[in-house]
Amino acid sequence: MNKDIKSRVEELVEIINKANYNYYALEKPSITDQEYDSLIKELNMLEKKYPEYKLENSPTSRVGGEVSEKFEKVKHKIPMLSLSNVFNEEEIKLFDERIKKENINPEYMCELKIDGLSVSLVYKDGKLTKAATRGNGVIGEDITTNVRTIKSIPLILNKSIDIEVRGEIYMSEKTLLELNKEREKQGLFLFQNTRNAAAGSIRQLDSSIVAKRNLDCILYFVVEPEKYGIKTQQKALEYLKSLDFKVSEHSKLVNNVEEILKYIDDIGKIRDKISYGIDGIVIKLNSFSNQKKIGFTSKHPKWATAYKFPAEQVITKLRDIKYTIGRTGKIVPNAILDPVIVMGSTISRATLHNYNYIKSKDIRVGDYVTLIKAGDVIPEVKEVKFERRIGNERATNMINNCPICNSTLVKSKTNIDYFCINKDCPAREIKKLIHFVSKEAMDIDGFGENLVEDFYNYDFIKTFSDIYNLKERKDDLIELEGFGEKSINNLLESIENSKRNSLEKLLCGLGIEHVGKVTAKIISRIYKNIYNIINANTDELASINNVGNIIASSIKNYFSNDKNIKEIDKLKSQGININYIEENLNINSKILNKKFVITGTFDSYTRDVLKEKIENMGGIVTDTVTSKTNYLLLGDSPGSKYDKAIKLGINILTEKELEIFLK
Repeated sequence: MNKDIKSRVEELVEIINKANYNYYALEKPSITDQEYDSLIKELNMLEKKYPEYKLENSPTSRVGGEVSEKFEKVKHKIPMLSLSNVFNEEEIKLFDERIKKENINPEYMCELKIDGLSVSLVYKDGKLTKAATRGNGVIGEDITTNVRTIKSIPLILNKSIDIEVRGEIYMSEKTLLELNKEREKQGLFLFQNTRNAAAGSIRQLDSSIVAKRNLDCILYFVVEPEKYGIKTQQKALEYLKSLDFKVSEHSKLVNNVEEILKYIDDIGKIRDKISYGIDGIVIKLNSFSNQKKIGFTSKHPKWATAYKFPAEQVITKLRDIKYTIGRTGKIVPNAILDPVIVMGSTISRATLHNYNYIKSKDIRVGDYVTLIKAGDVIPEVKEVKFERRIGNERATNMINNCPICNSTLVKSKTNIDYFCINKDCPAREIKKLIHFVSKEAMDIDGFGENLVEDFYNYDFIKTFSDIYNLKERKDDLIELEGFGEKSINNLLESIENSKRNSLEKLLCGLGIEHVGKVTAKIISRIYKNIYNIINANTDELASINNVGNIIASSIKNYFSNDKNIKEIDKLKSQGININYIEENLNINSKILNKKFVITGTFDSYTRDVLKEKIENMGGIVTDTVTSKTNYLLLGDSPGSKYDKAIKLGINILTEKELEIFLK
């Protein structure tokens, strides 16, 4: 019996240490949080009951992950300990009882457990001098350069003080979706969740890459709070906010277990509306004197714990594997499942990511599988229940041809994904239609990606002009499942409204390679009419500031196709505006056709107002500093754009200097 226990302890240590290495060193999680928590919990229990079997390399002796060799090491003045976990009401009550045994009448601060990367920020005389990861709790990684790119972290405080504060760097769900879309286009592996994405981003050696990831940070901890006269966690959060740090608006002071449980329930109801990922609730004693009285274990504070949300997972049967094509041509295998309810939704399909995923997990048609759907992520098949196999399960082979157009598939450079490279594949046509109705193009409100795909598959729309014929098929649309007369009327009204867009919206919507909204506006402002652009020669286009030969050639190639010209003629006949609508411009010769980048915050204007002001004077506002940038408009707490502008020798204007410049 003891031999079996010893073997199990050794097995758990090996599995967890490997998972830690995959997550912290390779930045590629190999098991779910729930699996990890379960394994740690089992190991803790066995080591407590049989301490003689605890190994020197046990992960329970560690607080965090490995320190990366890519960054300088930083020793924390005070260790950054992790939290113990509780998973249900009973364990929360046990935590509360342990506190009360110390003759404490507890008052708790409940906070969101943000799914990100812990960070320590050190300020000297109010200036950010050091930022470090938790690392192993004692020694972390110096990530100061990368942290400086995070806009919500002040570089200079509003008080000239020495202070160390701690919080969580995270990525919003919206940013993750946008990032993964770009990574999919580039054939790169996709981040599985916001925490994985944030951790992978902050460890980039090139800070310019970090700056593009739109990371954010929420602070929740003051090191040595007594130095600042702070006596409770509630006051610590207020103090952090007074220093202009971002703090969570969802923290709440509670007095007992019942109020803790109500807080958990309340957060559960709005969890999907919070812009960043959370995987639980942190429960802390509010009083710092009580915290000091309770003390610490070698790994965790005794005065705090983290309640972990359960991930919904169920077992169902995999009936088939179907391959679909994405908008970039990527082939994606999908599991066709016996319908099952997960987190209140009936699920009959789930992603299998790629063929390598199927092979590595030995997933076969007919298998019983674990289906997981944590939060808003796409349902995925997590594992096979091998013990339920009966021998008639069928392995699947990767397809060789596109399931839509039958073209031969091509493997990506990473040897992971397969792509259909046929430019005329209907899936590509769907992508063009999605772009055409998008906000930056024709901006047809209510015409989302799924709706475009559905209408394409129903043969309602195949071309841009088909969109403007949908009003003739109103009766057909209303008969579709999930559509009522009101929603169809709203969509048709949005389509009609888009006819009045200025030329640059149409030009952008055509999907000409390299012609985005900024370039479309520059060209439309000069040529005024779509046919003037069609008839312009390549040299004329290339001579326009910020256009050049590559974009000019792309435009001419597009308009050299008779099919494209006929489509534009049809759009014109349907009443779509093909002219540039003059804005209320106050052209300034100093600004005209000059390219600006805006960074930081400003006293008198929002960034949107400044952008509008510059554009109304004939200037161009872009997001990225390049050698072609004419001016950087500099506000408070700038990001890496300022550093890049200095390096490239770009002219820099403050808010006051801009006002003088414009006179």
